[in-house]
Amino acid sequence: MSAGDGVPPFRDIPKLAVTPVHQAYLLQARQMQALSFAVHIPLVCFGIAFPAMILFVEWLYLRSGDELYRTLARRWTKVLAALFAVGVITGTILSFEMGLLWPSFTSTFGSVFGLGFAIEGFSFFMEAIFIGIYVYGWDRLTPRAHFASGIPIAIAGLTGSLTVISVNAWMNHPSGFRLASGRAVQVHPLSALFGNGFLWHELVHMYLAAYIVTGFLVAGAYAVGRLRGRWGRYERTALAIPLTIAALASPVQVLVGDWAAREVAANQPVKLAAIEGLQRTTKGAPEHLLGWYTDGQIRYGIRIPDLLSLLAFHNPNATVRGLDAVPRNRRPPVNVVRISFQVMVGIGALLALLGVVYLAGSARRKRLPDSVWFYRALTVAGPGSVIALVAGWVTTEVGRQPWVVYRVMLTSQAVTGANGIPVGYVTLALVYLGVALAVVWILRRLARAPLNLPPAPARAA
Repeated sequence: MSAGDGVPPFRDIPKLAVTPVHQAYLLQARQMQALSFAVHIPLVCFGIAFPAMILFVEWLYLRSGDELYRTLARRWTKVLAALFAVGVITGTILSFEMGLLWPSFTSTFGSVFGLGFAIEGFSFFMEAIFIGIYVYGWDRLTPRAHFASGIPIAIAGLTGSLTVISVNAWMNHPSGFRLASGRAVQVHPLSALFGNGFLWHELVHMYLAAYIVTGFLVAGAYAVGRLRGRWGRYERTALAIPLTIAALASPVQVLVGDWAAREVAANQPVKLAAIEGLQRTTKGAPEHLLGWYTDGQIRYGIRIPDLLSLLAFHNPNATVRGLDAVPRNRRPPVNVVRISFQVMVGIGALLALLGVVYLAGSARRKRLPDSVWFYRALTVAGPGSVIALVAGWVTTEVGRQPWVVYRVMLTSQAVTGANGIPVGYVTLALVYLGVALAVVWILRRLARAPLNLPPAPARAA
């Protein structure tokens, strides 16, 4: 079979001649890392999107002089500062986990991806400095100087996430180095991180997800207020801005998702086979909606002929590699990957539909919807977007297993041989539980703080 048949050939990448570490708790180590990612990634979304939203609201204040926008931007700034502080905690834990749980990975490939984490560190410090200036500068700087002090926060959120995403893209599509005697040599960090073919679809996909998650979560909070009878001009404005941003991003995400899926089909065919539960290499491969993978087939699913080939290669007759293309011990856990992918796609489609309904209705009526069911759906959309976000990363990371660096280093080669992982796992879960309770308490206090709203502008007679 040739690549023209829709079957991408595996790249000839040398594998590390490293014996897997005997670690009885490899699964628990992976779950610890997954827990930290699941907690941290929604905070990354706010770090990417929320500063831009706050700056947009402050720009509306500078443009119109309406004090309502200034009040809204100041309140959102307090939320930004609180979430940034929590992100410092979770990000620091992630940094320690990289070295403590996966020492062979960091020691072997640190020279390849270390530049990315160095840039992320500089971005973090720049963000921290300017958040301090921005928070305490509302009454100490001129309006334009204060607005300018927020721009580095937005830039740092982008550059920090860019470099971390580039490291993840490299793990999925390694390049920019050679292996010699089990060591990475002839390293080209810029090529590895920013010349990576996986970077761009991951980057766009994540940035759109950031605006979707942040937009729907913030709008959902005000939708709850609407259902409880709080519906003044402030609440309408605070809901309309993030909701419009999320509604614009969510349909575009469907197109970017198609782009990402075709890149996976071309470069990680085993992950695609796990997503579908395709046991055998098949020409004109079908797609199954729902269902459970067992005994080499999908049971209880809705079978659609040729759809997988059409989606993966835009050709209904294309050949798609199955799980039988690799040994059993080189396959990811199919049902975990498959269910997480279908959760992501299902919720993403519903969010896109909600966004289209909102945009179409607003364009026609020139006002926010009146239906109580719309606001009930919006309160669910916020948590739903987080579930879709986490499910997408489960698909990406678990679908790469058993490789930590795809087809170069096994996860079992990267893990630590130290004992005590179960104790660390329980401790970590308790820490995150405490952090979650603290975040809820802080956000509730911020929400209950008096608004001190300016009087509404008088309407012309």
